[in-house]
Amino acid sequence: MFESAELGHKVAKEVWEKEVPALREALLDAQYDLAAAKFPVVILVAGVDGSGKSETVNTLNEWMDPRHIQTHGLDEPSDEERERPHMWRYWRMLPPKGKIGIFDGSWYTWPILERAHGRIKTSDLDQDMARVARFEQMLIHEGALVLKFWMHLGKDTQKKRLKSLEKDPKTRWRVTPRDWKHFEMYDTFRQVAERALRSTSTADSPWIVVEATDPRYQKLTVGKLLLERLRARLDNPAPRPAAAPPKPAIDLDGVNILKALDLTKRMDKKDYEEELLTLQGKLNLLTRHRNFGKHSVVMVFEGVDAAGKGGSIRRITQALDARTYRIQPVAAPTEEERAQPYLWRFWRNLPRRGRVMFFDRSWYGRVLVERVEGFCSEADWQRAYSEINDFEDQIVRSRSILLKFWLSISQEEQLRRFEERQATPFKRFKITEEDWRNREKWPAYESAICDMLDRTSTEIAPWTLVESENKYYGRIRILRTLVQRLEEEL
Repeated sequence: MFESAELGHKVAKEVWEKEVPALREALLDAQYDLAAAKFPVVILVAGVDGSGKSETVNTLNEWMDPRHIQTHGLDEPSDEERERPHMWRYWRMLPPKGKIGIFDGSWYTWPILERAHGRIKTSDLDQDMARVARFEQMLIHEGALVLKFWMHLGKDTQKKRLKSLEKDPKTRWRVTPRDWKHFEMYDTFRQVAERALRSTSTADSPWIVVEATDPRYQKLTVGKLLLERLRARLDNPAPRPAAAPPKPAIDLDGVNILKALDLTKRMDKKDYEEELLTLQGKLNLLTRHRNFGKHSVVMVFEGVDAAGKGGSIRRITQALDARTYRIQPVAAPTEEERAQPYLWRFWRNLPRRGRVMFFDRSWYGRVLVERVEGFCSEADWQRAYSEINDFEDQIVRSRSILLKFWLSISQEEQLRRFEERQATPFKRFKITEEDWRNREKWPAYESAICDMLDRTSTEIAPWTLVESENKYYGRIRILRTLVQRLEEEL
């Protein structure tokens, strides 16, 4: 894979001086057109040690308007980043629409290093790369242009480069013992990198291997390829990807998972109040368990309007230290959030260890309200199922305890609660015209809910279906589930 980048490519000084001014002008024009086109550009600059990655990144910032470029030089993750899923740090750094994001060090760095040092197996590397490929495909589906450059040096050339840098007092600081350690492992790194690049070089986001022997050739090649790909996208906007099968389930006999729930389950007030105090006491003790700080807790509350999501959350928070939890209500996305991939606003709100996050509605809006109301294309909500499953898989694998509750009530009970809210002055804020409009689309929402439950209730992130016709029963069911889950995990 790297042989074509070991041929001794060079660019003469006169060619450099002739071509760079025109290239810079064209890049600036394309960059300003990008601002109006409203799609993001993600550029990865990776490669062997001493291959001029940082110099190339600096040159791109010099040739274009750096005010519209977000550059990220990534090394070891911070303590805050270590306490969240591995991809959290990268999601937070994604450029918004109209901007360019350059990553010197990326989501490839850690898996390649870990495999080269033998700390993970080849099968682990392959799983990581499959996850990366899905992430990049998601970015492309969301409209991003993804460019991946691998700066390559042959073994002898890398040795000469490191010695040259080390010899010069001005650049000596750039060569570390780790660089020489990696050089000693050159053949291993080459093998691992080739495997990683081959498995993630796709038609939509191929790897571009650039020979880094001659800095002029390297920078001119990267600049020209960036211009070529960016201009091609600007002049021929990418069509929206087609929706992927399978299609929504067909209801032939009128039976579905929601209708199968027993909404007659009840609990009287006395039993409710007694068990509520008992469960809240257990929950408080569990959150002070010595192992609780090794985990975070993410709770998702979904349900039709007036199903009791807020009341259920309050019965949990009454047992918690207010400093350790946060409630994130989810409404229509802001302009900042619209400029990013759909899941971005949820990734950035994931809690660190020892903390609890409540999502009062969640990322499932894409396959519920956005599907039913037509706020996104069919292609968007069809692919959202697999993207959500992948998102939740990463949450759980980062030692987070994820619980998902669907609160179910009948149309008749919803109407009764709506009318009660309208008649109670301090509850009127809870009812809106939109709530009444949503009732008219009950069958469409029911179909979307059943599809959601069917496709996103997985072994590691199952849904808990809560019969909430009786609020007392529903609240206790949720608390029992939470306490039992924490007891199992801690």
